[in-house]
Amino acid sequence: MTLAGKRVVVVGGTSGMGAATARAAAQQGAAVLAAGRRPASERDSSDGVDHAEVDVTEESSVKALFEPLEAVDHLFVSASPGTPGRLLEQDLTAARTFVDGKLLGSWTCARYGAPLIPAGGSITFVTGAAAVQPSGSAAMVTAAFAAVEALSRALALELGPVRVNTIRPGYTDSEMWSGLSPAERDDMRSRVARAMPVGRIGTPEDIAQAAMFLMNSPQTTGAVLEVSGGETLVDQL
Repeated sequence: MTLAGKRVVVVGGTSGMGAATARAAAQQGAAVLAAGRRPASERDSSDGVDHAEVDVTEESSVKALFEPLEAVDHLFVSASPGTPGRLLEQDLTAARTFVDGKLLGSWTCARYGAPLIPAGGSITFVTGAAAVQPSGSAAMVTAAFAAVEALSRALALELGPVRVNTIRPGYTDSEMWSGLSPAERDDMRSRVARAMPVGRIGTPEDIAQAAMFLMNSPQTTGAVLEVSGGETLVDQL
C-alpha cells in the first residue's frame, strides 16, 4: 500500500487515532494536513505532518479549513467533541453536544471536503462499538455513532465514485483515558485484555492500519470496518 503523492486531511488529527493515522499516511508518502482544536503551536511538528486548527462544530471553521486546498485525495474524520452523559442527568443542550460534534461535525467535514476529492478518493469516519453495543449510560453516544454509520452508507451512494466508509473501534488505549489515574488505567487495560478474544486492548495504530487499508482499497465503499478485538462478541466489562 502506498499514498505517495496523495493529499490526506485528518480531522481530529491532533491526538489518539487521528494522530496515528496522520503519521501512518505520512509514512506512506502522503502530504498530510492534521487538523483539530488544539493550538497548532502546541503540537509536535517533527513527524512530517502539516497542522491546522479547526472546530467541527462551527461550519465557518470547517469551510475555512478546506477553502485554501486545491485537492484532497483522502479525508479521515475522527473528531468527537461533545459531552456524553446519562439521559436523566442531561438537558437538551448537553445532549445535543455529541450530536453536533460527532454526527454534524462529520457531515460538515464531508460537505466541504467532498467537492475536492477525485473519483477513487475516500472519506473515512470513525464511530465506536457503542453503535451496536450500548454501554447503558451514554445514549446519545450510541445514537450519534449509529447515525454516522448510516450517513456513511448514504454518502457512499450519493458521492460515488468517491468512496465513503466507517471504522468502528473498540476499547483503544489512547488519550481519551487520560482522566484515569495510572493505576485505574492499568486496571482498565488488564480487564479489557482478559475480556477480548484477541487478548489485548487496541491501540491508535490499529485504527491507523485500518484507515490505510480503506484509503488504498479501490473496491471498498459503504463499509463499516470493525476494529474492536471482538468487543461486540463479549459481555460488557
